[in-house]
Amino acid sequence: MSSRRRQRGQIRSNRRLWNIGQRPKARTRRFRWIRKIPFKLLLVVVALFLGFEILTLPFMAVARLPSENPADTALMQQRIEEAKDQGKPLRIDYRWVPLSKIPRHVRMAVLVAEDGAFFSHAGVDWHEVWESVETNWEEGRIVRGGSTITQQLAKNLFLSTSRDPIRKLKELLITWMLEARLTKKRILELYLNIIEWGPGMFGIEAAAQRHFHKPAARLTREEGARLAAVIPSPLRRRPTDDNDYVNKKTQVILKRMSTR
Repeated sequence: MSSRRRQRGQIRSNRRLWNIGQRPKARTRRFRWIRKIPFKLLLVVVALFLGFEILTLPFMAVARLPSENPADTALMQQRIEEAKDQGKPLRIDYRWVPLSKIPRHVRMAVLVAEDGAFFSHAGVDWHEVWESVETNWEEGRIVRGGSTITQQLAKNLFLSTSRDPIRKLKELLITWMLEARLTKKRILELYLNIIEWGPGMFGIEAAAQRHFHKPAARLTREEGARLAAVIPSPLRRRPTDDNDYVNKKTQVILKRMSTR
C-alpha cells in the first residue's frame, strides 16, 4: 500500500510541475473577453475619427461652386500664415477671369502639362497613379506626382500642402464631390483661376500680368507653355527663367500641344 501511495503522490507532484506557468482553463475562458477590448476600442476610435473627418468635408462650399467663384482658398490662407510666422508681409494677387477669356492654347498647355486625360477620367487617373508609384519607387524618392487637375483643385481650395495620409484621403473624397457637382469646364475654370503661380500670386490673370505684363487673353503659345512648365514648383521657378529646366519643359509642352 505504501508503495502505491508513493507512486500516486509522485504522479500528482509531476502534474503540478507540468502545469507550472499555465493558466487554468476555466480562468482562461473566463477572462478571454478582456483581450478583445483594446481591438474593439481601437475600431471605435478609428470609426469616430473618420466620421468626424467626413463631417468636416466642405459639402456646402462645393454645392455653391457651380455658380459662385471662391473669395479665397485654403492655400492662400496657408501662405498668409506662413508669411506671418516669418515676419514677412504677403499681398495676395488674385484676379478672376472667365474661361472664355483664356486662350485655347493656354488651356491646352496646362492640360498637356498637368493632366492629359482630364476629360476622360472621373477625378483620379489611376494609370498615372501607378506610373508615379513605380517611378518614385525606382528613384527612391518622390520625383513624379500623379494628381489630376481635379485633385489639385481640391487640395488648393480646401486643404493644404501637407503629405498627411488623412489629408490625401480627404482630397480623394473632395475630388469625387467636385466631379459629381461640376462640369469639366467649370473645374478647369476654377483651377486656372486659383492655382499658385508665384509668391502671393494666384490664377492665370495675376500670373500673366505679373510675369508678362499683359492680360491672360493676350498670352502667346510659348508664354502659356512657360506658365504651365512651372506649375509644379511656382515658388522656386518662374516662367520667365532662362534655364535648362524651364526651357526644356516648355519645349516638351509645345511638342505635345502640336499633336493635339
